[in-house]
Amino acid sequence: MKIINENLSNLKKLVQTKTQQLTDLKVEATVRDIITDVIQNGDAALRQYEAKFDGVAPKQFKLDAAVIDDAYANLDPDVKAALQLAKRNITSFHEKEKATGFIDAEQPGVLRGQKLLPLKRVGLYVPGGTAAYPSTLLMSALPAKIAGVEQVIMVTPPQKDGINPAVLAAAKLAGVDAIYQVGGAQAIAALAYGTESIPAVDKIIGPGNIYVATAKKQVFGQVAIDMVAGPSEIGIIADDSADPRQLAADLLSQAEHDRRARPILITDSQKLAQAVSDNVTSQLKVLPRTEIATQAVDEKGFIAVVDQVEDMFDLMNTVAPEHLEIQLRDPTQYLNLIRNAGSVFLGKYASEPLGDYVAGPNHILPTSGTARFSSPLGVYDFVKRTSFIQYTKDALAREASAITTLARVEGLEGHARAIESRFDTYYD
Repeated sequence: MKIINENLSNLKKLVQTKTQQLTDLKVEATVRDIITDVIQNGDAALRQYEAKFDGVAPKQFKLDAAVIDDAYANLDPDVKAALQLAKRNITSFHEKEKATGFIDAEQPGVLRGQKLLPLKRVGLYVPGGTAAYPSTLLMSALPAKIAGVEQVIMVTPPQKDGINPAVLAAAKLAGVDAIYQVGGAQAIAALAYGTESIPAVDKIIGPGNIYVATAKKQVFGQVAIDMVAGPSEIGIIADDSADPRQLAADLLSQAEHDRRARPILITDSQKLAQAVSDNVTSQLKVLPRTEIATQAVDEKGFIAVVDQVEDMFDLMNTVAPEHLEIQLRDPTQYLNLIRNAGSVFLGKYASEPLGDYVAGPNHILPTSGTARFSSPLGVYDFVKRTSFIQYTKDALAREASAITTLARVEGLEGHARAIESRFDTYYD
């Protein structure tokens, strides 16, 4: 893993270059055609794309409840217990995110307020392909259910040997209402616009490949989306008290996700940097997904050596990583220096996979530097806010002049007259 010794200014430029996500115009055009086809041809288009891209054209898209029940009943007991633990912790964390509306009646004759309402129907995209992610399903569905979403439906690519039983079991545990066997950009189009078999939703949640991410971006506006997720990222800030073997393992835990994943270590110790680099090299040799991880390490990963702790955080705030580990002596004292990160892991025993599976905070996080302005998925993503206002005539009279003045400044005479129609100052 390459080690970089540069001044802070040059390191920030390097980080910003590696963060940039370029639009793939060919992918954009392909996805646009798929979405149009699904809008026009519905289920027929879905069957065509499933046969083409996934090699499976299911007779019916909706999975029978009996198949889901059977997967849960026959799941390996250790896997079931792990999923149940994850559900408990995810639920206990996200229950604390629930909010309520408010009523303000502090001014005479004025009633103002805000009510919170859950979305009616949400669609979850659960990737298939090279890996199954029951943990992502729990992270998506449970906050939606806690928020009070009426119907949570799931789409996932069909598999020749059937959908992974752990994914089906997680869906049952999380209370998913229906599962549809369809993946890719065509699944996103189906969720956004609806087909004969799949109902349209209000919001689409969940990660996927570049075609899924592009489709989510293109249907935004027709429906809401959680985010346009980029490749996985891990940033680690460490001093010479950290274990280089553990740091290397943590870096590779994200590098194995995706060839475009970003593993980054920032330290003030040249000795630690070299030891971590050596450990990454040796651990890659025995990692099952070594080809994927090696490309991520070579093309997107690096170790930066800086002069002081403050510079570590300054640089990492520029990275704005999806996951941030703080492996320093007494890591909690540095929380105030963290400005941009999706989720933070404090100390040597808070390894990043802890957050992926059972700790409770959501693992659907902002990527590609968007932690500068975005948050982890939460209950708040599944509710909408509606404000309400009530004025008495006397209360409106107190503020009528200000309203009409501003309306006429903006050239909106009809606005002003709507207020004046409540009083004797209005003339036809």
